[in-house]
Amino acid sequence: MRRYCLALDLKDDPSLIEEYKKIHEQIWPEIRERIIADGITGMDIYLTGNRMFMIMEVNDDFSFEKKKIADDNDPRVQEWENYMWTFQQALPWAKPGEKWVLMEKIFELEKI
Repeated sequence: MRRYCLALDLKDDPSLIEEYKKIHEQIWPEIRERIIADGITGMDIYLTGNRMFMIMEVNDDFSFEKKKIADDNDPRVQEWENYMWTFQQALPWAKPGEKWVLMEKIFELEKI
């Protein structure tokens, strides 16, 4: 199992943030199915202020490249992503068109 951590901002608007949280209480079934089909075995999203932090656990078949191709060719995923941009904004250092930015791991407490 591999783990990836990513970050993204929401627009700094309390009503939009609350709506975004409510939407994620029950994501569209097709989005859940796509996530699982892509090899993501676990996903958690945390929020502080308007900054989000995602932890993804993936199987050995997962790759960001394969996921991007699958997402780009899935109209329902594209609809979801466009809808999410209503609430989201790119991090200041994100590349053009980049949403979730992969974070660099800088510390790990070794398990005893």
